[in-house]
Amino acid sequence: MKHFGFGAFLILAAAAFPAAEGQEWTRFRGPNGTGVSDSKSVPVTWTEKDFRWRVELPGHSHSTPVIWGDKLFVQSASKDEGKERMLLCLSKTDGKELWSKKWTLPTHKPGNKNSGYANSSPAVDADRVYSLFVSAEQFLVFAHDHSGKELWKENLGSFKSQHGYGASPIIHEGKLIVCNDQDGQSFILALDVKSGKTIWKCARRGVEQNTAYGTPTILERKGLPTQILTTSFAHGISGLDAKTGELLWEAKVFDKRAVSSPVVVGDLVFGSCGSGGGGNFVAAVKLGGKGDVTSSHLAYTVKASAPYVPTPVVQGDRIFWISDDGVASCVEAATGRIIWKERVAEKTGGNFFSSPVLVNGKIYFTSNVGEVAVVAAADEFKVLSRNPLGEGSDSTPCVDGDRLYIKTFTHLVCVGGK
Repeated sequence: MKHFGFGAFLILAAAAFPAAEGQEWTRFRGPNGTGVSDSKSVPVTWTEKDFRWRVELPGHSHSTPVIWGDKLFVQSASKDEGKERMLLCLSKTDGKELWSKKWTLPTHKPGNKNSGYANSSPAVDADRVYSLFVSAEQFLVFAHDHSGKELWKENLGSFKSQHGYGASPIIHEGKLIVCNDQDGQSFILALDVKSGKTIWKCARRGVEQNTAYGTPTILERKGLPTQILTTSFAHGISGLDAKTGELLWEAKVFDKRAVSSPVVVGDLVFGSCGSGGGGNFVAAVKLGGKGDVTSSHLAYTVKASAPYVPTPVVQGDRIFWISDDGVASCVEAATGRIIWKERVAEKTGGNFFSSPVLVNGKIYFTSNVGEVAVVAAADEFKVLSRNPLGEGSDSTPCVDGDRLYIKTFTHLVCVGGK
């Protein structure tokens, strides 16, 4: 299996909570996990000399930074086998560390070289920043205020997995939603953001060697209850009632591990599954069902150059994805027709475990050999630029106004801004 902790999620719905003025990246993959920014001034082309700043961070991680006001929050783990886990708060202006919190947790031998101990990304609102740190013995959820004071901590119990944990929390209507689809006792739960107390808990089926690594997203659609959309091997693509946690429907369409997260286009929800050995495919499921809709609501599947780890982005009725080995596709979402399929990483090689982001009609694809390829989000394949990072990255970029923040393996890079 390839790295998973950043595989992502997106839908065409409003953000689950309002951000500070000018801010939109308050959770993994930005507004409700779409990976889409309305910025008009993020750079398309740059060199290392054009970095606004590049700072080394303690440890190693695949976490994506989130933003509130003038602060960036990101997670990391020490390089000595991840024994020390960290939540870092940095200045958005220059990347300087404002404060950090550290915890010592037991480690395990990752089942894959691309795995790690800080795959999750924080979530942040006006009052608190929320982070997850997981070992075999403990599943810890923390809430800190923006000055670093611990407000509450909850231990959700043990965690069993071949490759560790990789999902990120989301916030919805005063609830912190945490996914725990693992090889052992599995559940999704909602915690009160002020106290950490459990509001609801939905039991899930744990499946050996098929822990899920995607992050949920919120679906708000007229005529349907507000739903939490998830992907996993055990439940396929599923929808939970956001108020109660009740499982409303599931389409058990996967035969392998689910790493990326749900994408909604029109009346279809997309998810993918796969393995390090191949067999990846994307499944499109019709919304609106109840109960087990596996047979009745599967619209189609796409196997050609399907992603395993990265989550797609959407523009209009087109869905764009990239396979882990660097083949990007533009797909007609309603039918699954492939409009184009081209290799982005032809010259540099490397893998793409970062999920793409879409900014002003341009898609930013980040590779683990330290290059960001910018491709037009159009029916004609066109590479607009290939740009350096100075180090490889498995993390999904963060967009803030006219700036792009990218967490490389050991650094945080800021591109753009005046």
